[in-house]
Amino acid sequence: MHLTPSQLDKAVIAIRTLLPLEYPADAILRRFFQENPKLGAYDRTFIAETAFGILRHRLFLEHIVDSVTPRSLLLAYLVRFQGVNLRELKAWARESEIKWLPSIKAVKIVSQPLSIQAELPDWLVEKLQHFMPDAEILNLGLSLQKTAPLDLRVNTLLAKREQVLEALLQDDIRAELMPFSPCGIRLLDKPAINRHPLFLSGKIEVQDEGSQLLGYLLAPKRGEMVADFCAGAGGKTLLLGTLMHSKGRLYAFDVSEKRLNNLKPRLKRSGLSNIHIQRIVNENDLKIKRLSGKFDRVLVDAPCSGLGTLRRNPDLKWRQSAQSIVELKAKQASILSAAAGLLKPGGRLVYATCSFLPEENQEIIADFRTKNPEFDLLNCSELLAEQRITVNTGEFLQLSPLTHQTDGFFAATLARKKP
Repeated sequence: MHLTPSQLDKAVIAIRTLLPLEYPADAILRRFFQENPKLGAYDRTFIAETAFGILRHRLFLEHIVDSVTPRSLLLAYLVRFQGVNLRELKAWARESEIKWLPSIKAVKIVSQPLSIQAELPDWLVEKLQHFMPDAEILNLGLSLQKTAPLDLRVNTLLAKREQVLEALLQDDIRAELMPFSPCGIRLLDKPAINRHPLFLSGKIEVQDEGSQLLGYLLAPKRGEMVADFCAGAGGKTLLLGTLMHSKGRLYAFDVSEKRLNNLKPRLKRSGLSNIHIQRIVNENDLKIKRLSGKFDRVLVDAPCSGLGTLRRNPDLKWRQSAQSIVELKAKQASILSAAAGLLKPGGRLVYATCSFLPEENQEIIADFRTKNPEFDLLNCSELLAEQRITVNTGEFLQLSPLTHQTDGFFAATLARKKP
């Protein structure tokens, strides 16, 4: 790694801008790069990867440096986690810094408290200890410190998965078939895939394998009425439309006009014609009430803590709290209740989050079923097995980066009883 004083200076400024974490880290960095247009591609990559690396290891770094500043965090991260030699830093680092940096390399991580080893804040470790032994918490934390792979979903309306894989390999992009998703390809590096002809022509989309499996769990059929209740930018909506072979009616509901606007160019590329984008004010919008009892399938990818995505979004460890989980639980229960009202008898609903906390997952489902005995709980492993997908996590789908190399998705499948 060849580092210049200019790169290091810019990295310090970026980290200083980032660390209050008033907004999502990726949004802060995007704005930083917009305000510094003269930065080259290599500089931007170095700054982004370093900033996210510091966020992943922030608890350990803050624990071992004497004075926590953007500069000290940068130096400690480079020496400890990037293996940068002190000689490479001599042109930039102060003499006092060169003296204390060797001690950073000598600190034994195994001697640190569990929260620092796992890189999880105390409030989160305390929650996990209610249902996980410390050894499992540590393994989970270590898996969340790794960077996530770049997962692709092949748009099977426009291309076959094997053909896409072959085209990528011919372009010297290292890739392999996913182990679970029938339409998934995993890249082994991080190329600028959004500039590739396969992406621009709508044949591939970026989507985590766990997110793809939610579509197969819902298993919509041609000609059905289907809703993606919290559609966001529409990654799962597009998959559902593809599984329906663009036949039937698929509603993409969301409260955010900005997110739904991001779906529009993706929809145009996809070749789908059965998707109807609908902005709603909230889960109790009149548009929802008017459609009560009309849907065959409903996907609820509920707003959640996002803790299952810490590989991609390490800033969430500090942007969430025990109190924010309490507030999310109330919202999740309300959304699930409203979405369930859309189902006709015999209809199927998938409730999903990218969290591993039972209070956002199993407890929400248990409370819902107590209040709504007309809903049965289906076995997720059996439903996926019907489609020749072997992910045996039992009644619920519970994915983890440690076991499945996906984000930490949870899903439960409910069916409305026929009279």
